Amino acid sequence: MSGGMSGPIRRSASVRRLVAIGVTLIVLLSPFLWLLQMSFKSNDLILQFPPPLIFTPTLQNYASLWQGAFPASFVNSLMSASFSTALALILGVPAAYALSRWAGRGKHALSFAILVTRMAPPIAFTIPFFLFYRWIGLLDTVTGLVLVYTSFNLPLVIWMMQPFFETVPPSLEEAALVDGASTRVVFLQIVLPMVTPGVAATAILCFLYAWNDFFFALILTRTNARTAPVAVVNFMNYEGWEWGKIAAGGSLVMAPVLIFSLAVRRYLVSGLTAGAVKG
Repeated sequence: MSGGMSGPIRRSASVRRLVAIGVTLIVLLSPFLWLLQMSFKSNDLILQFPPPLIFTPTLQNYASLWQGAFPASFVNSLMSASFSTALALILGVPAAYALSRWAGRGKHALSFAILVTRMAPPIAFTIPFFLFYRWIGLLDTVTGLVLVYTSFNLPLVIWMMQPFFETVPPSLEEAALVDGASTRVVFLQIVLPMVTPGVAATAILCFLYAWNDFFFALILTRTNARTAPVAVVNFMNYEGWEWGKIAAGGSLVMAPVLIFSLAVRRYLVSGLTAGAVKG
């Protein structure tokens, strides 16, 4: 009897689990799906109430975006986010490795001091950055944005990568050194491949911060280095809010992050949870 009832009970539990997952996905994806369907409507249909359930999609909003200044802004965002993420990883990953292997006093104090630099609100650095960039000629340049994003992402990289390096047994490095391998070879060919999930998770977080930044891009750029988030806001002007272009621009702004996350999805979960299971 119990064996006969266990099958329906398991199936019922599976159905409830699938329903719960489906409801959760609908709740989480509904803002994105609503924005996406808006991008295929004209402004008249977007403002129509009640919203039409059936409509003829149009690509006019996307065509208008790519005929204007938005493509240059999109490229600026892509360059500043990619270069700053790469630079933060190049500088921060070796620093995190060195800090994880440092056995001297003050290690934890230094780690905390590095993290504190990331806690300060961005508005506290706006005026110094603006005045300094105006002095050295980096206002309204992608290079200036890359340096700003790198300065904020570098402490994050060091703080996140340090626990991953601490999970690598030092005995592996000692054995390689005994066999004649150099410190550079040990780091690049033995240690770094073992913390690849951590590097992937850290890269995603750094890219997200740089890509989604609005405040620094608004203050430190004008036209030449304007980023995509700032360009989308410019569709809200005195003539009215161009909802179709705003929706199309918002959909395009989300696309690179989505593609990047899917590309490294197999590392993301293990990277974000590895530090939590460290003994």
